[in-house]
Amino acid sequence: MEPLSPTLILYPAFALVALTMAVLLRMRSLRFAAVRRGEISVAFFRTYPEGVEPEPLRVVSRHYVNLFEMPVLFYVVVVMLYVTHQVNAWMVAGAWLYVALRYGHSFVHLTSNHVVARFSLYFASAMVLALLWGALLVQLLRAG
Repeated sequence: MEPLSPTLILYPAFALVALTMAVLLRMRSLRFAAVRRGEISVAFFRTYPEGVEPEPLRVVSRHYVNLFEMPVLFYVVVVMLYVTHQVNAWMVAGAWLYVALRYGHSFVHLTSNHVVARFSLYFASAMVLALLWGALLVQLLRAG
């Protein structure tokens, strides 16, 4: 059996970046549409001082910010796995599972916004992330 290519751990990160870019484009579209319809002033986006964003825009804006919170820990663990040569099939599978759960979380948050389903997906992704970090620590300790 051929050894696993360490670059396989990088592809889930690219998939998560693609999700982030898709949400950014959706947010841009909603913002432009809200300004065109007169639902919000373009001045609101200077400093966000007052006024209320329309709910669909507020949801996508909050979701976009969320993609720069916990996922940062994902990007770091991916890079650490790669540079420390600790990539294995389980880590790659875990990284893809994390990304799949984040895609699911995004889908729920940006469509039905069912809070229990959304939180379940978010929590599951956080647990997968914790397992990735824990497994990396164990592997590093074993490697000396």
